[in-house]
Amino acid sequence: MADFQIFEQSIQISASATAVEQCLIDLELMHRWLNPALRCEPVGVWSTELGGKSRFLIQTPLAQPALYSTVVEREPGLIVWEFRGFFQGRDRWECQPTSTGTTLINRFEFRIPNPVIRYGFNTFAAEWTRQDMQAQLRRLKRVAEALYNSSQTAPKK
Repeated sequence: MADFQIFEQSIQISASATAVEQCLIDLELMHRWLNPALRCEPVGVWSTELGGKSRFLIQTPLAQPALYSTVVEREPGLIVWEFRGFFQGRDRWECQPTSTGTTLINRFEFRIPNPVIRYGFNTFAAEWTRQDMQAQLRRLKRVAEALYNSSQTAPKK
């Protein structure tokens, strides 16, 4: 499909895969690293298990366009949200343990069905989106490393 796009980025995080995954599944932690203009809300009860539903709102002054998502793949260290709205596709997050922590890979596969919106995105927002994905990964890295470090220094019970 000619209008199908893939943005993939990764980052090395000095934290366990469990700590990194916690940043993906805990809604409060997620809001620490998401773009501040993006808000994730559960549809029903919050869940990142298979079938869990959520809505991502882009908070702009004039409107709040939404992407509706469903968890379609789930296993330890892997969450794939499938979404629909003005974008259609998948957002894949995979934690790969390494000898020094975790490599986090984010793969955003999407198409924009509306040709006017697709043109606007490709002309004005595609590069900003790539940069925002990198910034999100850097923020997630800080949150995961802080979470991991605090769990390592917490008194043992």
